[in-house]
Amino acid sequence: MNTNDVFRYSDCPMHRSMAILGSKWKPIIIYALRERTARFGQLHSAIGSISKKVLTTTLKELEQDEILIREEFKELPPRVEYTLTEKGKALIPIMKELVNWDYKYSLIK
Repeated sequence: MNTNDVFRYSDCPMHRSMAILGSKWKPIIIYALRERTARFGQLHSAIGSISKKVLTTTLKELEQDEILIREEFKELPPRVEYTLTEKGKALIPIMKELVNWDYKYSLIK
């Protein structure tokens, strides 16, 4: 059992939540998908400073945790789109509150 599994199966709801959301990029990706479906390149451009490898890994983790859906289209060239699930959409009010907190308390004015 790895460290993330210890948190995932904990009796503490904060531990379980952070096992899913507790990385640098996951909340940013969720927030980037808050209003629309996006392709990999669009997400990469919107986020900016994330490497393609880290974005790929993080998207897979969010898909496994049922936060987003990856839809693959059988076209040439291949196209993949990412959309938040209902479970993922339920996080948006929380993300918006974090943004409001930042506006209120940020050192950058």
